[in-house]
Amino acid sequence: MPGPRSPPPAPSPSPGSPDTPTRAGDSTIAGTAFAASGALAFAGVAGYADGLPLPLLLWSVATAGAYGLAARYWRKDRRETVAYERHVSDRREERAHLERVETLRASTQIEVARTGAAYTEQLAQALVTRAALPGFDPKALGAAGLPELPAAREER
Repeated sequence: MPGPRSPPPAPSPSPGSPDTPTRAGDSTIAGTAFAASGALAFAGVAGYADGLPLPLLLWSVATAGAYGLAARYWRKDRRETVAYERHVSDRREERAHLERVETLRASTQIEVARTGAAYTEQLAQALVTRAALPGFDPKALGAAGLPELPAAREER
């Protein structure tokens, strides 16, 4: 249990995030401290050497330290890039699904309209054919209780 003087705990980042501090503190600060202490140790040893070894050692330590620090950020950048690509891919899949659904719906509406138009043409052709038959009497159909035909309405 924390004592009366200890500050309240800071909200921690999500467990898998690169900003998650370790028990020793922030990993970037710890890496920088280790690189600096190693560089100073090598520089101290190389300082007692004569000639070319000191500049070569300082160059190699600086290069290794720079790559060591940059590698952390390259990995972080790569994780962010991969997360972004996954997000974009998920959105594309969702949009493609919506597009397929809308395409199916539109195709169905077009097919229904075509079927309705074909039915209307067939009905009109049947009415014209029936009216052309010999002995066709629309008034006899009305008297028999059958529904009235559009052609019979026009004649009245």
